[in-house]
Amino acid sequence: MENVLMSLETILNVQTLVILLIGVTVGIIVGSIPGFTITMGVALTLPFSFSMDPINGIALMMGVQVGGSSGGLITASLLGIPGTPSAMATTFDGYPMARNGQPGKALAIGLGASFVGSIIAGIILIFMAPLLAQWATEFGPWELFALMLFGLSAIASLGDGSLIKGLVAGGLGLMFALVGIDPLQGTPRFTFGFTQLQAGFNFLPVLIGLFAFSQLLGDIKKPPKSYQVDKTTEVSYSFTKTVGDLSRSFVNLIRSSLIGTFVGILPAAGGSIANILSYDVAKKFSKIPHKFGKGIKDGLIASEASNNSSVGGALVPMLAFGIPGDAVTAMMLGALLIHGIQPGPLLMETQPILVYGIFISFFIATIFMLVVQIFGIKVFLKINQIPQHYLIPTILLLCALGSFAINNRVFDIWVLLLFGIIGYWMKSNDFPLPPFVLGVILGPMVETNLRQAISTDSNLLLFITRPISGVLIGLAVLSMIYSIYSSVKTRHVANSNHSPPESKVL
Repeated sequence: MENVLMSLETILNVQTLVILLIGVTVGIIVGSIPGFTITMGVALTLPFSFSMDPINGIALMMGVQVGGSSGGLITASLLGIPGTPSAMATTFDGYPMARNGQPGKALAIGLGASFVGSIIAGIILIFMAPLLAQWATEFGPWELFALMLFGLSAIASLGDGSLIKGLVAGGLGLMFALVGIDPLQGTPRFTFGFTQLQAGFNFLPVLIGLFAFSQLLGDIKKPPKSYQVDKTTEVSYSFTKTVGDLSRSFVNLIRSSLIGTFVGILPAAGGSIANILSYDVAKKFSKIPHKFGKGIKDGLIASEASNNSSVGGALVPMLAFGIPGDAVTAMMLGALLIHGIQPGPLLMETQPILVYGIFISFFIATIFMLVVQIFGIKVFLKINQIPQHYLIPTILLLCALGSFAINNRVFDIWVLLLFGIIGYWMKSNDFPLPPFVLGVILGPMVETNLRQAISTDSNLLLFITRPISGVLIGLAVLSMIYSIYSSVKTRHVANSNHSPPESKVL
């Protein structure tokens, strides 16, 4: 408690609080622009942290990360375009809710779920960081492969009612994920002589193309009908209604926050996987799974609670072992090293005030995120009032700039256009986009961990006999079976409802 109080004294000063507020605001802006990732936002602030003391430098980057994780909600809900990869599942129900005339409700529920998810992750971070970090070290390539396989099992339930089309879309995503340099042997494959393809398809231009450009193509061909905005949610959504919606989904909210935290702890996992896993689990445990994807609040809560809680989870391996969980924590780790601080098992003992200061700055950044978003909702909702002939070219320009800025390659803009056309074709033929994106994101991770495990020990039984790996593979199998059962049951009910009535015998 003494260390906590001293850390509070260090953090609660005007300079640090202003730095946190600036970081959160910048993060929300960056996170809401498709292609301008949280990693890019933190990278831009990294040089400024060198001239600050360690607490203020980390607080600045922490603010950007927390704000960016929530900022993706804005465009995901209002435009159907995920501002960040971790907001992909937010589009599934956030955008339909907005199109149903409740954009304020979509932003309010998503914001509330983001806040609660971050708070839960922060509590877990303070009380269980060493234990969770030790647990994360038990994950070898076998366990990581099983986790990614469990993630891929969500393909079966994201097929929008068509299991076959969902599997086909996921298979196409896995096929595109194989393009590039072999991760273990270093030889090019499926490049067809094009040097640009040796780096493969970066999943961010793929994601932006599938969701943003394909949406713009559809709007150009058939402009969306103007929808009647519910006056109770046009400007804002009341605090009591938001609390009521979240409390009625209490189990989903807590479960999704825990999933996000634990997935965030694992190296190379992060919010992009956490939000899909949480969405899939929420759909499987729901009593009304057929309403997912049509604007149900449970889908929005699952996505936003998990992607924000994964931010707190990613801090665990960085502080406890000096192992970055993702690109953002890798930059934070670099900032600490530049200041002469070595993260690792002894950091909690040698620098307790700094560690608790980072934890507290995470909490304060979460509170600032809530406040800035609440006051910003009125501004965000005006996006829906912008005429299409202004909005479409502006979004397309931002998407192209975001795709180019990732690797400074013009080729990525062509990738954006290519996958935009593919996404438009898939949507026109009722092929779901989420399984495709899931295949692109998880494909390389599945392959790399599978081959690393086999090259380490060729005994395939280890995937089952290792406890964590065996449990995850078992869950993946059960998830697939349940998805197939649900799909068959849904089709049977649909056929029964459309069957011709029996002729009456007079």
